[in-house]
Amino acid sequence: MKYRKFGSTGLQVSEIVFGAGAVGGAVFRGERHARLEAVRKALEHGINWIDTAASYGDGQSEENLGWILRQLGANPHISTKVSIGEAHLDDIPGEIERSMEASLRRLQRGSVDLIQLHTPVTSSRGQFRGSIALDDVLGPNGVLDGFERLRDRGLVRFFGFTGFGDTACLYQMIESGRLHSVQAYYNMLNPSAGQPVPSGFTAHNYENLIDLAASKGVGVLNIRVLAAGAIVGQEPPGPGAGLSPGSAASADMTRGARLRHALDELHLEGSVAQTAIRFGLMHPGVSGVLVGFSTPDHIDEAVAAVGMGPLPDTVNLALDELYATDFHSSNEATP
Repeated sequence: MKYRKFGSTGLQVSEIVFGAGAVGGAVFRGERHARLEAVRKALEHGINWIDTAASYGDGQSEENLGWILRQLGANPHISTKVSIGEAHLDDIPGEIERSMEASLRRLQRGSVDLIQLHTPVTSSRGQFRGSIALDDVLGPNGVLDGFERLRDRGLVRFFGFTGFGDTACLYQMIESGRLHSVQAYYNMLNPSAGQPVPSGFTAHNYENLIDLAASKGVGVLNIRVLAAGAIVGQEPPGPGAGLSPGSAASADMTRGARLRHALDELHLEGSVAQTAIRFGLMHPGVSGVLVGFSTPDHIDEAVAAVGMGPLPDTVNLALDELYATDFHSSNEATP
């Protein structure tokens, strides 16, 4: 395993981060022994960071993870998340404290390294899938005030957010200087968080968000490197797979099929999933690639991708052609 700086936190994060959410689901699906062995294998491979959330399995991910880590006697870096709904808007800091206290009980820990906002952020409330307003995050009695309460109590060390919602708002959150990390949507179907895309590119444009984060010392966890499974031909796990305005699982499935057709012609080393992970790791602003696992073999596969190194130039050329044509969007049939 290789490790990278996690922004300006002083922490080192493994290039592969264990995602304990619905994509993969190794921590809250299957038998208890299998869940424990999945985490054991990840730690043995040198993965030193596990990412969970209060909403994953309605707390089941955190609860299972707490039991597993106690059984293993392990203490990796842990990040979790809090969601803010309409019912919480009158007392956002209070809801954050309540959620964090419940998360720590489930995790059987006194603190975590990183707490993250798990709610979309737009310029005003409700513009996208239960979004909250930017002022709900940065303003008085907002999310960051709640996070600071947690830090003052010794419950968390650093603050972050899942980067979905309106790009301009995500930019302002990074530029505020009050956040230490972002989970950035970046993959071969939508690379806009890490590079410019052509004007005709119809997927949501994150406008080089990763570069901005890196310039501000904000750590970047690359999420959805497989586009919730679309890159490897798997249907997304649920209707919540879209992360930003205009994103759609059906469009990603079509793009994924065309991507695989292009990659097949290049006869690359390794699997499509490994190619996707290598793509994420090639960006110098990425601290770690967050991967969800469903089997122990998937852990081996992801870790092996670290040792494969950067992708050849032929991949970049093929991707550039797909982006220039918006994945051949004028063609009705997939290859």
